[in-house]
Amino acid sequence: MQIFYASRDGQSRKIATHVAGRLAARGITATPIDLATAQPSAADLARAPLVVAIMSIRYGKHLAEGLRFVETFKGLAAPPPLVLASVNLTARKPGKDTAEGNAYLRKLIAKNGLKPALAAAFAGRLDYPRYGFFDRHIIRFIMLITGGPTDPTTVVEYTPWDRVDAFANDIAALVDAGRNEQGGR
Repeated sequence: MQIFYASRDGQSRKIATHVAGRLAARGITATPIDLATAQPSAADLARAPLVVAIMSIRYGKHLAEGLRFVETFKGLAAPPPLVLASVNLTARKPGKDTAEGNAYLRKLIAKNGLKPALAAAFAGRLDYPRYGFFDRHIIRFIMLITGGPTDPTTVVEYTPWDRVDAFANDIAALVDAGRNEQGGR
């Protein structure tokens, strides 16, 4: 199984790697794949029993490599079950941390006609010292508008790892259900 991710600053990669580790503990081999360096073909996706994608947001939009992945996926005639997670700082707020409450994830699903078997929104990491000049100032401005921290020395990991663990458990349950369904045929 592959876990595709689109990450700008590494948090989506960290989440994908964490999920892969949790799945491995349950006997499920999962390999994180960076969509910036390897886009799967439609044939590869069509053969997969389950497709997992974890994609981050930058300036209100999912990363281009994540959107290319979605374009390929939605072109499948008979797509496999999709598991989708959006990683964004908006999800740090209560109510914005669910698939239903996160506008970015809702928009991605609706705009592309996706029907994920499982969808989640996770808060990412805020790391002002690591950002370049432009990113640091734009993100500080966005945080000012949304009531977040603006001190340029701020580093906060908002990712709710307990929810990421539950997400991994839900993926494992989907994998197990797929195995049972195939075994029953």
